[in-house]
Amino acid sequence: MAGTKGTDKTASILPSFIAMLLLPAVLGSSQTIFNDGDVSWHIATGEWILDHRAIPHVDPFSFTWAGKPWVPIEWLAELFYASAYRLAGYAGVATLVTAALIALHAIIYSNAVRFVRPWLAIGALVLADAALIPMLIARPHALTWPLLAFWTWLMLRAREQDRAPPLVAALLMAVWANLHGGFVFGLAIAAAFGLEALIASADRMRAFRQWLLFGAACVGAVFINGNGIAGVFHPLRFTHLEMLPLIDEWKPSNPYKTPLFFASSAIAIALVAWKRPRLTLICWVLLATFVALALLQLRHQAMLAIVAVMLLPPGFAGREREAEVTDRSTGRVVAGCALLLLIARSLMPLEPPDNDANPWKLIAAVPTELRSEPVLNGYSMGGPLILSGIRPYIDGRGDMYGDELVVNYAHIIHGDRAAFEAAVQRWNIRWAMVPNSSRPFIGLLDRSPGWRRIANDKVGAIYVRN
Repeated sequence: MAGTKGTDKTASILPSFIAMLLLPAVLGSSQTIFNDGDVSWHIATGEWILDHRAIPHVDPFSFTWAGKPWVPIEWLAELFYASAYRLAGYAGVATLVTAALIALHAIIYSNAVRFVRPWLAIGALVLADAALIPMLIARPHALTWPLLAFWTWLMLRAREQDRAPPLVAALLMAVWANLHGGFVFGLAIAAAFGLEALIASADRMRAFRQWLLFGAACVGAVFINGNGIAGVFHPLRFTHLEMLPLIDEWKPSNPYKTPLFFASSAIAIALVAWKRPRLTLICWVLLATFVALALLQLRHQAMLAIVAVMLLPPGFAGREREAEVTDRSTGRVVAGCALLLLIARSLMPLEPPDNDANPWKLIAAVPTELRSEPVLNGYSMGGPLILSGIRPYIDGRGDMYGDELVVNYAHIIHGDRAAFEAAVQRWNIRWAMVPNSSRPFIGLLDRSPGWRRIANDKVGAIYVRN
């Protein structure tokens, strides 16, 4: 009997280890989390905050926007990334991402096993992870993923108990508002569940009072941020920018760009059609809304995956599977192993791949006398230039630069000679650093009198104006 009990215990722990430790460790240790030039300027911003003990309100990095207003609404996430970077370099950044993934997987798995068997919960996690991979980058949004899952769980739990969430939970919106602009979706989710409570509750006046008070507390909490009113309304600025179709993550989703997302979505849709989960109307509306958002813009795919894997499991079971809930002893073992895993991850060296988001060898080849001169750089190279102490022409903060500069830059990289010459004259450009993927721009520089190539590698090339 003792042997059988031990075997059952091992069988119970194994799925928890796979779900909460193995999957996050594999995803968080991938070099691809650095495959975005924005990673570097987020770290640089956090370092600026650490050095100055303040949040910048004007741009301290570029020469095209120097001294002009900048609203760094993700300052708290940037502070975390910079601290991790200073402690353990890129291994520290990977450790922070892994910690966020462990928290995300723990929340999703713990919720799912209340309604479905552990191995089915792991299957749901794998489908969600496949959808997360395209946006799994060491940027602020990754740190908000566990917050989104936990927030959704809070709303689900409140509805199960026919009450509004506790008022103290509204403070999570203050944290969210300082991590990433996605806090607006947290408000929308709370509003949706509040509406459901108003419709379904037997005591509608009580539900109205409780959820109205909670909603007001949430709205008030988002104003507790480092940028005040500007920080609250800044995310809305994106909706009117002409540049959005030029940025990959703001483009509509398509199966050629993110095949894993469409594959996992197809499997999820087939399961829904087959099993027909029983969800409330509001949950279906939320899912439909996030599906529409994910199709409209690639950057919303991750949110759809997280919200879906939180909302769907309750619909696949008629009652909670309380016997399957991870017991406290298992939780303590997993938590201890998670801590050891994170320590090990921070001690294991990890370097980003050599590409246009991490052109460190190419930057090392820039002559000293050029480093303080105006440069016309590739978009993804702007962040690494900032982290190297070189002021870029442009970087991933497209919302800060505005339509005029970003759209004109798009003309330049597509080989528009007039736009290129106008930029050179306006900003007195002395050199250029261009990724090899920008073939029209490279061809333009090769054909331009007075420009010569002084360095190149598999990532890009450096040109100087005579």
